[in-house]
Amino acid sequence: LTQAEATYQRQKTLLSQGFTTRRDFDSADQALKVAQGSVDAAQSALANAKEDLSYTELKAAAAGVITARQVEAGQVVQAAQTVFTIAEDGDRDAVFNVHETLVAQTPPSPAVTITLLSDPQVRAVGKVREISPAVDTQSGSIRVKVGIPDTPDGMPLGAAVIGTVSAKPVRAILLPCQALTSATGKPAVWVIDPSSKAVTETPVEVLAFDSGIIAVDKGLQEGQSVVTAGGQLLSPRQTVEIAGASQ
Repeated sequence: LTQAEATYQRQKTLLSQGFTTRRDFDSADQALKVAQGSVDAAQSALANAKEDLSYTELKAAAAGVITARQVEAGQVVQAAQTVFTIAEDGDRDAVFNVHETLVAQTPPSPAVTITLLSDPQVRAVGKVREISPAVDTQSGSIRVKVGIPDTPDGMPLGAAVIGTVSAKPVRAILLPCQALTSATGKPAVWVIDPSSKAVTETPVEVLAFDSGIIAVDKGLQEGQSVVTAGGQLLSPRQTVEIAGASQ
């Protein structure tokens, strides 16, 4: 390009003095334009090469911890393909699957004490940040995210934690899960009449499930006898025998 510019300027000067032909000047002008086009194309190719080179260096939008890697070294990847998943440093969430009945009875915006499962001395206090609107159809639980503004150093990402909430006590009757049956698609138990020993299918409201135990808060009264085994074989008004303490 420098040589083409020099030739063009020389032909321009000579033409003004009458020492060269118009044809030679036009040739120099055309050569300059071709050289300039070649330079522009080379600069564009250089810019594209620099841009492509920049894609070989992965930069996170924020500081954090890599939680997952989706590709391996030497693997050919496509444009916009995810390579790493990063959890940003800063405020973190403790995620719990809570039974829907407990979510409904928990006071709004409760303080949640978060304790490290492996070391109960490591703890923090958080607030409920998000409650999923969907209920898991298999477990009947709702995903709850608790924001922890000041996460202790001993509570890393992925650590197993326990969440504790102080709530108003609720009176409930505890029964083995085997006592639960269904009446028109709703939870129920078989209640035994103390005099006739006949059973009645009684709808109940289950407050919570825990390790083979159900907590019933509505539908039963203290002192009532409930069938805890073989309920699927019973029919209304059928009489049963109470065996020992299995009531």
